[in-house]
Amino acid sequence: MNNLINDIKQDLIDKLNDLYGVDDYACDLHNHLCNTDHFIIGAHKAKQWLGNHAFEVIEIVKEYEQDNFGEVSTDLSLPEKVANMYAYVVGEHLLDDSDWFHDCLSNDEHIREIDCQMIANDLAA
Repeated sequence: MNNLINDIKQDLIDKLNDLYGVDDYACDLHNHLCNTDHFIIGAHKAKQWLGNHAFEVIEIVKEYEQDNFGEVSTDLSLPEKVANMYAYVVGEHLLDDSDWFHDCLSNDEHIREIDCQMIANDLAA
């Protein structure tokens, strides 16, 4: 599973280095990074990426959606949907580990270039 998490982490770092989310409110950064641009496109690519972790990932997505939304809305029979929702879930946890991101949230500020750089540094550490 670590390889999946590392892939997602690198995707977030790449997007932050490309300044995704600049000028958005900090509370919208997770959505901007993980929900406006798909992590994986294509069922075949998603199947390959999920590999032997598919059932673990499905369980994580299912539990997350039930806990947060009261129901499962992701079509768990579609690997691309499962992979992208898993990237959304992991992305939330990764951002939650960033002290810089929490400072941005607590100040209810717009994301600046320096914020993207510092959050990317937190994720890379």
